[in-house]
Amino acid sequence: MASRSLTPEGYARARRLLIRRDPVLGAAIKRIGPCALASRQRNDHLSALAGAIVSQQLSTKAAATIFGRFLALFPDGEIPGAAAIAAIDDGALRGVGLSGQKVGYVRDLCGRIADGRLRLDELDALPDDDVIERLTSVKGFGRWTAEMFLMFRLHRPDVLPADDLGIVKAVQKLYGLRKTPDAKRILRIGEAWRPYRSVASWYLWQSLTR
Repeated sequence: MASRSLTPEGYARARRLLIRRDPVLGAAIKRIGPCALASRQRNDHLSALAGAIVSQQLSTKAAATIFGRFLALFPDGEIPGAAAIAAIDDGALRGVGLSGQKVGYVRDLCGRIADGRLRLDELDALPDDDVIERLTSVKGFGRWTAEMFLMFRLHRPDVLPADDLGIVKAVQKLYGLRKTPDAKRILRIGEAWRPYRSVASWYLWQSLTR
């Protein structure tokens, strides 16, 4: 069975549980305030996945600019479907700022949707691991991209991207670790955050700047 998506009440419940379970993280949570993880999302699954491709190896500002130009290729600035992306020629995609490699990733995504290898309407009901398996079959999509989709699009409650550089830095800083923690150590620390590791991750990212 798939993990249930977090509701606004669920985020508040998660916050209370994390404060109670982990005093170190709890201090950061109290300082930062309510969780705003749900505020970051695209309009639909296809836009979220296309945005993930655009965003790779770019600053947030640059990614937003290029994705805005990409959306402007479509009527009303919204992607009507994978077929509409497929109908745009490579030159136009390159013209809005996509690299040749990213154009290839977009083509692979649209091809998998078109022939049914990737059914976006099935993702909501799939368990986290199955969503990761489906998405990482797309060219250019690694586990991190799939985990971001789970957290920010599907609002799955218990995702911990242990290899994320921001998570690594935040854990080292908050917990006063002399050595940079590896994924195994982060996952071990994160056991206390189940079943709300997504919320814990958001607070870890926020702790770097707040």
